[in-house]
Amino acid sequence: MDVVSDESPSSMLDDAMITNGASGPATAAMGEPMDIETYAGMYAGRTRVKRLLFIADRCSDVNEAMELEALRMAYDQIKKGEDTSLHREVALKIGGRLGPDYSVDQAWIDGVERRAALKREKLENELNGYRTNLIKESIRMGYNDYGDFYYSRGLLSDAFKNYVRTRDYCTTSKHIVQMCLNVILVSIELGQFTHVGNYVGKAEQTPDPLDQVTVAKLKCASGLAFLENKKYKFAARKFIETGYELGNNYSEVISAQDVGTYGGLCALASFDRTELKSKIIDNSSFRNFLELVPEVRELINDFYASRYASCLSYLEKLKPNLLLDIYLQSHVETLYSEIRHKALIQYTLPFISVDLHTMAHAFNTDVGGLQKELEALITNNLIQARIDSHNKILYARHADQRKATFQKVLQTGGEFEREVKGVLLRANLIKHEFTHRSSSRKLL
Repeated sequence: MDVVSDESPSSMLDDAMITNGASGPATAAMGEPMDIETYAGMYAGRTRVKRLLFIADRCSDVNEAMELEALRMAYDQIKKGEDTSLHREVALKIGGRLGPDYSVDQAWIDGVERRAALKREKLENELNGYRTNLIKESIRMGYNDYGDFYYSRGLLSDAFKNYVRTRDYCTTSKHIVQMCLNVILVSIELGQFTHVGNYVGKAEQTPDPLDQVTVAKLKCASGLAFLENKKYKFAARKFIETGYELGNNYSEVISAQDVGTYGGLCALASFDRTELKSKIIDNSSFRNFLELVPEVRELINDFYASRYASCLSYLEKLKPNLLLDIYLQSHVETLYSEIRHKALIQYTLPFISVDLHTMAHAFNTDVGGLQKELEALITNNLIQARIDSHNKILYARHADQRKATFQKVLQTGGEFEREVKGVLLRANLIKHEFTHRSSSRKLL
């Protein structure tokens, strides 16, 4: 019998996911704790601090020890830079829980502010001199130094403006690429991914060939922009195209492990079986990234080999740490849902009928929850099948090939008849000179 339900398809899918262990807005309460020190060591600069603060915010209500460890490391990292406002923010979040050594260091703040004021005055005087002399290269470097200064101070909007201003003074492809990479870096931190895509395009359009490391950086930035816009297939392609030359050369934004994780999960959620084989499993270049994240590599292999229980088990083990990733966290539930739905669809394709008890065992779930998921997929027209809810059997509804062929023949015949009639009509009109000739006018 066909499935009939009063629930909307979207609510049915949500309920089915909750029944089978997936949650709504997730926290980092499950699984083994992340090794924060090792994780933070993969990044450099401001992104290390931002990622640590993100972890602290996610753990604030569920794991105080992890929260304080992240805040401690962020505090130490900030004092190596010049962002005094971020220092105050972190000290306020710590709230004295780590002792007097991790409170607001007013002496450090005063020293940084004093040096910053002197540096800003120096940069301003130098830039004014460059403008007076009208030396394009010097003006470009002046604005670039201004951008670096504001970026180190955490004034990202001002940094963005100064990096963009260098564009009018770029004289070589190398200068344009440097400008684009600076703008991309700031735009990613600001969350303005439209700018990221635009400036990746500008960098790729420079006439001179780009070195492999720069190409890899641009692929990663483009992948992050597509990921943010939930265009997972395009994101997967960009991460897959990233060359292993990237190494740790873009640690101010992303690590090589992230490329393997982001690319692998986006591919699982969006690629069909053929693409998964050719672009992931048989891709020797991307395999280097997957070797850095063995769990992602194994779950991809399990998915392709139809070992769904093992694949979904790996996904659940990865989930707590993925929920602490600053770029992936908001996409985890969607990606997991897409991967699970693809697995269910792929499992049912070869069969005329499927015993739900056997299928539930393969997916390590209960029959009731599985039936609810399948109902939602059937209602959304993602699986062509019917469910015998009494005997717990799924019956595939295969198209009537004979009827489909007959319909196609009739359609083709009708189209041919119309075309022949049109040709005959035109021939008769020409034969009897029943044509319209436009009268030519004599120009005065």
